[in-house]
Amino acid sequence: MAAEKVRLSKEKETLLITLYGKALESRRPDSLLRDRFADEAVGRIDYDFSRLGVDRNLAAGLAARARIMDDWVRDFLARNADAVVLHLGCGLDTRVQRIDPPAGVDWFDVDYPEVIDLRRKLYPAKPNRHLVPASVVELEWLDKIPKDRPAMVVAEGLTPYLRPEAGRRLFSALVEHLPRGEIVCEVYNGLGLKFVRNSPACKATGAELHWAIDDPRELEQAAPGLRLIEDRSAYDAEAAARMTLPARIFIFFWGLIPALRRIGRLLRFGFGPA
Repeated sequence: MAAEKVRLSKEKETLLITLYGKALESRRPDSLLRDRFADEAVGRIDYDFSRLGVDRNLAAGLAARARIMDDWVRDFLARNADAVVLHLGCGLDTRVQRIDPPAGVDWFDVDYPEVIDLRRKLYPAKPNRHLVPASVVELEWLDKIPKDRPAMVVAEGLTPYLRPEAGRRLFSALVEHLPRGEIVCEVYNGLGLKFVRNSPACKATGAELHWAIDDPRELEQAAPGLRLIEDRSAYDAEAAARMTLPARIFIFFWGLIPALRRIGRLLRFGFGPA
């Protein structure tokens, strides 16, 4: 089978960082994520992944954060067998394959048309999985989403790439359109955004980052009805244990400083009737 050529730039190219990091971590015998689907996809793409500078430390962090979000999705689906899942800015992430949702769940992968086209080439079709070729901030795509079922919205690694006003409109529109459910997202504060901008992987793609979220209440204010359920560090002990010794020491001291602890977080919100 011929390898798929990839012609993506800037923000779109960063999806290869997360794909490759999860693939690398999944090659470990003690892998957290065990994402063989990502590893297989990497093998089918004609691209020099070495230019992204993804190392053991970044791969461990990406896998740990993805597993937390996977577990949140699984928990929601265990309680809502008729749910819809909106995977926003899905990139080439294989969450739908990892979770393998029950038959009553409709899963919507939303991303730019060229990204969705690449997904079609790399991954087989699945029943009740829908590919939505659209920018997440052009809200017309929401008209395709059922309004009468509980919803889990996943925005892993998305918010930094959104303009703040567009991001707030998106969260508000989701809460207005959907009857009840949860939104899980990864956010960075102002200092965190500076760290990510200066990372080798981000510099390699030329991606631009815009939205720093210093306080979860900013999202609650943007989308009245959102209520914070859980706030977790994006750099936990489980991820650190899989990193190099210098990285583990750095994260240990990092955790002693409150301002640094809040650089990157995973947030879980509820909305609608409990």
